[in-house]
Amino acid sequence: MSFTYRGLKATLERHIITGEEIDRQIERLRQQNPRIAHVDNRPTENGDEVVLDYAGFCDGVQFPGGTAEKQTLVLGSGTFIPGFEEQLLDKVPGEEVVVKVMFPAQYHSADLAGKAAEFRCKIHEIRVKTQYELDDTFAKEVGGCETFAEMREKLAQSLQAYTDERGEMDLQDRLLRQAAATLEFTPSEKQIEAEVGEQIQNLTAQLNQQGLSLEMYCQFMNTTEEKLREDAKGNAEASVRIQAAIEQVVYNENMEATKEEIGQAMAIIARQNNMTLEQLKPYVDAEFEAAVVRSVLTSKVMKLIRDSAEITETQDFQG
Repeated sequence: MSFTYRGLKATLERHIITGEEIDRQIERLRQQNPRIAHVDNRPTENGDEVVLDYAGFCDGVQFPGGTAEKQTLVLGSGTFIPGFEEQLLDKVPGEEVVVKVMFPAQYHSADLAGKAAEFRCKIHEIRVKTQYELDDTFAKEVGGCETFAEMREKLAQSLQAYTDERGEMDLQDRLLRQAAATLEFTPSEKQIEAEVGEQIQNLTAQLNQQGLSLEMYCQFMNTTEEKLREDAKGNAEASVRIQAAIEQVVYNENMEATKEEIGQAMAIIARQNNMTLEQLKPYVDAEFEAAVVRSVLTSKVMKLIRDSAEITETQDFQG
């Protein structure tokens, strides 16, 4: 059987992170992390963020869902029902305020729609959000570094490491596809259909996590499930061919997944899902373990192909 997976040639296109990219990431962090200052020398104003407790009553009876403690609210944001936020203006921390409002006629709770209510509130804090200066304070409070220069250097290293990892993953994927293209193997219709089915199943699961169905997705994308399946056949055939290539390398090289490698893979899965290995155990069945073994063997195959390849590295400084 003709199959070449050693001595392949490829180019690793390494992107070098530029100062402009670092600056953009720093600005994103500044926008995502406003500086919060506590105000104690004036009453509340529009735009302030207040921390308050409140309890809602209709006809003197406290109603469910209308109570909260240490709730944050930006005055003027229109987050609460009309009239609520305006009555919290010109107040000071520690002040207790009775806010009287009328629920909208089209309110989502039929029991409250169109009814008068009062909320007994207590304001704990007034906060204002401002933008950080790009200085050592920003580095300490957002970046966890002593100086801005240190934060910038660590961010540059982190971005470069991430970019290098993505570039290496792309290289290994290209090498694996290059090897698979040399394999004398033609996927059967049955294999392709099975892979298409698995891809559609994965898509359905992803949509369900977002509260969507496959039917809704098809409507949004102006397509049909039949068209999705037809369009998936090209990728499905490539996936079947790649899996066949992996299995052939495993066979040729007499590879196996050791207990230690499987255990390490399980530990990574647990960590990625914020679980302990003990918490992961109930989910580990024969199918789950088989998938982990395939993952371990795939990684070993890709490493073998990568280590034996002739790689030319180029560098790109365009950011």
